[in-house]
Amino acid sequence: MSKPIDGVAVLRASRQPSAENQKRLLDFLHKTYGRDFTLKWEQDEDLQDGFVLQAGTDIYDWSVEGRLRQFKERLSQLDPSKGEVIPLIKQAVESFNPAVFPEEVGQVLTVGDEIATVSGLEHAAYGEILLFPSGVKGMVQDLKEGELGCILFGGDEEISEGSRVRRTGKVAGMPVGEAFLGRVVDALGSPIDGKGEIKADGYRPIKAAAPQIIDRQPVNQPMETGILAIDSMFPIGRGQRELIIGERQTGKTAIALDTILNQKGKDVVCIYVAIGQKANSVAQFTQTLQRFGAMEYSIVVSASASDSATLQYIAPYAGCALGEYFMYRGKDVLIVYDDLSKHAIAYRALSLLLERSPGREAYPGDVFYLHSRLLERSAHLSKEKGGGSMTALPIVETQAGDVSAYIPTNIISITDGQIFLESELFFAGQRPAVNVSLSVSRVGGDAQTKAMKKAAGAIRLDLAQYREMEVFMQFSSDLDDLTRRQLAYGQGLMRLLCQPQYHPLRQHKQVLLWVAALHHVMQDVPVKQIDLVKKEYLAYMEQAAASLCSKIDQTGLLSQPDADTIVQMAKDFVTKKLADALPPAKK
Repeated sequence: MSKPIDGVAVLRASRQPSAENQKRLLDFLHKTYGRDFTLKWEQDEDLQDGFVLQAGTDIYDWSVEGRLRQFKERLSQLDPSKGEVIPLIKQAVESFNPAVFPEEVGQVLTVGDEIATVSGLEHAAYGEILLFPSGVKGMVQDLKEGELGCILFGGDEEISEGSRVRRTGKVAGMPVGEAFLGRVVDALGSPIDGKGEIKADGYRPIKAAAPQIIDRQPVNQPMETGILAIDSMFPIGRGQRELIIGERQTGKTAIALDTILNQKGKDVVCIYVAIGQKANSVAQFTQTLQRFGAMEYSIVVSASASDSATLQYIAPYAGCALGEYFMYRGKDVLIVYDDLSKHAIAYRALSLLLERSPGREAYPGDVFYLHSRLLERSAHLSKEKGGGSMTALPIVETQAGDVSAYIPTNIISITDGQIFLESELFFAGQRPAVNVSLSVSRVGGDAQTKAMKKAAGAIRLDLAQYREMEVFMQFSSDLDDLTRRQLAYGQGLMRLLCQPQYHPLRQHKQVLLWVAALHHVMQDVPVKQIDLVKKEYLAYMEQAAASLCSKIDQTGLLSQPDADTIVQMAKDFVTKKLADALPPAKK
């Protein structure tokens, strides 16, 4: 509560109060603030029933409008889950008794570019929601002596200098619930897919504290992407934060999309947060999810490039709040932030408009905290907290391959590893263009099944040796047979890692491929024929060894006898395939 210092209270009413009413009001003020006041009456014809009393920045609204607002807030707090709605409303009407409490009201000093400067709200807190004329809401984003900087969630056409601003005492929240599955919403939780309203089960603050260490458990369960290069060498665990980083148009979103498609039938809720993307690109992404039946377990939160910087700024926090709703109910969540470099740019724009001092690359000093408080909310909760998890795949776009720029280095230091996509590999036809040397997962084998760990144990070492020897390929005519075979083997492995989009591989397929490849079964297969041989080999194994494939998927184990069986069947298949490919004269 404010402490008025001028000793003058203003009473706005349609009629001048009687001496008795004046005495009652002065006694109330003396009891509330512990000092004497002088009461000044101002006539207001709009207040035919009731009055408004202002002491300093505190306002006691006893008008019809003020009491109606209290009643609306009372109705908004009803919980339909505790009974029928109509009896609850009836009970609320019968028990409603308007409370006498001060409302802190300020006024707008300046407004523009969806930024408002407000004075008179001495006790407003950082992140608190303020109510402007015409129902426009804003959030306190900057605290200065005597004034506040506020970002607006909507147009500022109805707001002008001198407009009244009211505190709500609430922080920004996001409606959450099961009904959001399969829907496309904006950063405020409003549907934008034309499918009608969404019935929310409740609200969560968009900015919440990350789970404490004691409320977490180790990341040791795989979040399979279905991408051969990632699941075998840079495994992602449930609750992990794995960065996808690379140049523009190198397949970053494609990796996230395939990962979402691979969660079909695995009871994982997927949330895709589009930040600063073209609306057309988001629409195509959504259509792809619908085409492959993935939209039924997915939510798309969109703050496109045409939306304001304010909405782009809060979008990832809104998506995270949705993910936390499911995580704290024991479910596994996969959330993609596409991308955080545009998020940082939107925050930089807001900060500069709020006249904050720019730092490195003109970003404000708290830009590291901006992303750390977001990504730290991803976790694998302990069994006492329900055992749910939220796995984050933040995406960052680099400029001219500069991974040492400000925002990329910040997020690299926050996350648990990164998938680095290289432009040269991408344009050379290597899709996905994963750079084996620069990519890493700090969770590693803890997030792999024993079958995958056994099947792909030495793949990174073999590929690293190939990349070292690749420089000698231009002298291939002068190489000895052993070196030439090693180069051919490395080329085959790289070709094996090529994977078409929208075709994530189940675990047993990846295991079958790596067991055969690392035993040099496909050594003599021409590189150009590897794609065809790989496809036919998997189809053959799924038919001839269906029980073994099912066993790998269900148990995640691969015994040595099973591995020997796979090697022998692969050799028989490849030998026959190569024999069939020979010209008749050479048979």
